[in-house]
Amino acid sequence: MKRLTRLLGMDIDRPLLPLTPSQTPSRLRRTPWTRQLGAGLVTGAADDDPSGIATYSQAGARFGFNLLWTMLFTIPLMVAIQSVCARIGRVTGHGLAFNMSAVLPRPVLIGLVGLLLGANVFNLAADISAMASTLQIVLGGVGLAWVASIVLLSVALEVCIPFHRYAPVLKLLTFSLLTYVATVFIIPVDWPGVLRGLAAWTRPTRDECLMVLAVFGTTISPYLFFWQSAEEVEEDADQAQPPLRDDEQGADAALSKIGLDTGVGMALSNIVALAIMITAAAVLRPHGIFDIQTADQAAQALAPLAGRASGLLFAMGIVGTGLLAIPVLAGSAAYGAAECFNWRASLAATPSQAPLFYTVIAVATGAGAVLTALPIAPMRFLVWSAVLNGVLAVPLMVAIMIVASTRALMGRFVVRGWLRLGGWAATIIMAVVALAASVPA
Repeated sequence: MKRLTRLLGMDIDRPLLPLTPSQTPSRLRRTPWTRQLGAGLVTGAADDDPSGIATYSQAGARFGFNLLWTMLFTIPLMVAIQSVCARIGRVTGHGLAFNMSAVLPRPVLIGLVGLLLGANVFNLAADISAMASTLQIVLGGVGLAWVASIVLLSVALEVCIPFHRYAPVLKLLTFSLLTYVATVFIIPVDWPGVLRGLAAWTRPTRDECLMVLAVFGTTISPYLFFWQSAEEVEEDADQAQPPLRDDEQGADAALSKIGLDTGVGMALSNIVALAIMITAAAVLRPHGIFDIQTADQAAQALAPLAGRASGLLFAMGIVGTGLLAIPVLAGSAAYGAAECFNWRASLAATPSQAPLFYTVIAVATGAGAVLTALPIAPMRFLVWSAVLNGVLAVPLMVAIMIVASTRALMGRFVVRGWLRLGGWAATIIMAVVALAASVPA
């Protein structure tokens, strides 16, 4: 574990490719690529939160292997838009909401951030509920007590632990995602059927369109935009690195690091999502289970059908990814609100230095806990929060691409080439999917 912690240490702002000896000290040329993983890796892992697990399980249980293609299709879209978000933070030294204030009317910005807060609270409710139910199944106890414990632990970690100590904890939690990959290899799977689902694409039905939007909304989520951009700023501050707009030294290495970090993080995210969909399609659907209400329900259903080991692995993943996702959801909401209203926004600051920022974290997490008590079908929280994310993502992505193309904000680092094309392609495709899902049958 000690060696693993060193491998995933916080010294990640080192170049992807070695520069010439005259440009870079030798110690930088020997940096392992794993130590360049940071904000992108955590962002990708947080994408597979318990609400995402439930959505992917529902897609697999209801439609079998038919929607597996979405996982391959969204990888380049995710890499493009998340790389743009990361670049905005690294180049300007500010998060998305702060930069959007320069290109959007203030009422529009406040409205978008308000929708982000609402969507994040719904996601938090779904995640907290799934984690509490899973812990109750595995360890026993009272569900309400688990809800309170999860909320207190998550808020305490985010508020009380300095960022440079907290970030490695988040990176270590990404290993919980491997439980889903392991599950695929201990259950019987129709691999030819998987290949057909990955390669074949047919015109989706109305129900499939709604599920595709839910999958896209879970995969390309607004809270990920805000989190990765803000964490690039946090990492630079922790390493005493000025924004690239102000100091271009080492720019190529910094941007290469973002490309590697984001690429690995998004690929990991979709590989895990693919494993979850395959598991549900291979085990739950053949046994007549087509409707998954929560992530913990999927874990419960797997145990008698695919063996206790499969169900336990699935349950362990829910708790691990939840502990990772809750801080990301609450933190992204706080970054958006604080930047919108010009409050200090930093996990490196103490609560007394950024009281309103930490208040948003605590209130958002607490509101999510309160929602778990409402008599609403859990799946409605899960899928429709994903649908809301899918719709909200479109105007946010438009604003992100405008910011990234504005020379007054980005200087010579305005996005160009494949990154600009990929960012706009992701935006247009999200808009088309949202429109297709909203058209009456």
